[in-house]
Amino acid sequence: MIKVGDNVRVITGSNKGKEGKVLKVLRADNKVIVDGVNVVKKHVKPNRTNETGGILEVEAPIHISNVKVLDKAEKKKETKKVKEVKEVKEKKASKKKEEKESK
Repeated sequence: MIKVGDNVRVITGSNKGKEGKVLKVLRADNKVIVDGVNVVKKHVKPNRTNETGGILEVEAPIHISNVKVLDKAEKKKETKKVKEVKEVKEKKASKKKEEKESK
């Protein structure tokens, strides 16, 4: 269940990997608007509220199935995985150096 204020990551599409906070949930369309993700340019005519008009950049909705809710535990898991991968690479590199030095 995605709610306003949740931190989410886009898992598919052209914005894959981007993260942001949910600004609005459109339940009827099964879409969400995420801050800083899926930004499109909108051409606006001058009117009473916007006298100059012009080109605005606004966030477009993304389908709810294309985002994944992030929580603190998940972020910790990801950082832990990155650390583990680095440790494995460092161990392999140190073994190679030892083998070269022993020859």
